Formats: sequence, C-alpha cells, structure tokens
Amino acid sequence: MMTHTYQLTGMTCGGCGNKVKSNLLVLPDVTSVEVSKDTNSATISMDKHIGLDTLQQALGGAESKYQIAATAHSEALEETESWIETYKPILLIFGYVTAISLVVSWQNGGINFMTFMRIFMAGFFLTFSFFKMLNLKGFAESYAMYDIVAKKFSRWGYIYAFIELGLGLSFALNLSPIIVNWVTLIVMTVSILGVLESVLNKKKIQCACLGAVFNLPMSTVTIVEDAIMIAMSVAMLVLM
Repeated sequence: MMTHTYQLTGMTCGGCGNKVKSNLLVLPDVTSVEVSKDTNSATISMDKHIGLDTLQQALGGAESKYQIAATAHSEALEETESWIETYKPILLIFGYVTAISLVVSWQNGGINFMTFMRIFMAGFFLTFSFFKMLNLKGFAESYAMYDIVAKKFSRWGYIYAFIELGLGLSFALNLSPIIVNWVTLIVMTVSILGVLESVLNKKKIQCACLGAVFNLPMSTVTIVEDAIMIAMSVAMLVLM
C-alpha cells in the first residue's frame, strides 16, 4: 500500500471534486481518493504504483479540464522503485546465478566464456523449474493462457517444467552439449512467441516463468529472459 499527493487543477466546485474522485476510484489498485479544491490537490492510496499517464486517462485524457501532476514525490523514482519491487525475485535470481557462474568459470586469471554460459544456463533452468514444481498445476494453468503450444495442448505446461529440469541437469553435467543446446534453442524460441504476442497486444496476464509462486506481470522482462537463453544457446552452438 502506498499513498501519494498530486497537484490537481480544474476543479471549480464540489461536483467537480466528486467526479474526479469517482473517476479515480474506478482504477484497479486505487483504494481511496481525497481531493481538495482549495489546495488543488488529490491524495491517492493505491496497492501498487500507478503512472501519471494512467491517472490522467482516468480523468478524461490530455484534453480534460482536470490535469494531474506529481508534486512532492518524483514520478520517475516511484516508477523505478515500483519496477524493482515487482521484479525483485527475477533480479535476485539473475544476480545469484550470474555470481555463481562467474566464480565457477574463473580460470587462469580470466573468465572462460563457454563455462560461464553453461553454468548460467544450468542455474537458470534448475532455479526456474524448481519454482514451477512447487505448484505444477498452477504453472500449467497460467502457462496455457499465453503459450502457443499450451493453448492447444494443456499438458504441455507439465511437460515443459520437466524439460527445464532436464536441461538444467544436462547443462550442469555437460551432457551432449550440441543436442542440449539445440533443444534449448527450439523450446525457448517457441516459448518466446507466446510472450511476444501477449506483450505486443498489451494483455495483462500473469507471467508463469516462476510458476504460480510469484505474481509477476507479463512484460518485456519475460522477453529478455527468454532471449538470453536463445542467444546463449546459439553462441554455444557457434563456438563448439
């Protein structure tokens, strides 16, 4: 829960204040609104950060006589803090996996790039499959909402979680690297297609990358996550 006070101009009477209040309360995640014509301000409580553009749209858009602007807090800072808080689980996972990969791949005073990628991919797949296994049914149901294969074959979500586990173990043990990298390339390419479709169509659905444990929104972060795996698998195939 967070509360912010904004500058709000255009209110000329009590009716204006009531209209502004009701329009803002319609927004998801807004829990309470207090407006003041005397101070030209609006104090809004919300479950998570809402951008100024969204608030302005609720008031009728850029051409509306009601104009809302940031005052005491920095909008850019709030959005950055909100983004970090939302994606903290993924950021922590990537931080830990990167650190371990660097340590393991440090050889003869430098980083062995092939070893770094192999360990990174092992850590990535093992960690993400672990969270999927915690609630396999929940993951499969969430995954079927956007994955192009899971939409048509509901059991694909269950299979996918075990594929990730198998890939993680294979990278960790360095088993059949050519076959494993080709499987990774194919599976992750198919996976990213559904993600791209959802993000480009601005669908507000839950990302299933960490199973049903964390409520992460589908976004460009998910695209980057899949793209990294695709890029690494291609790089390893080229360098072998």
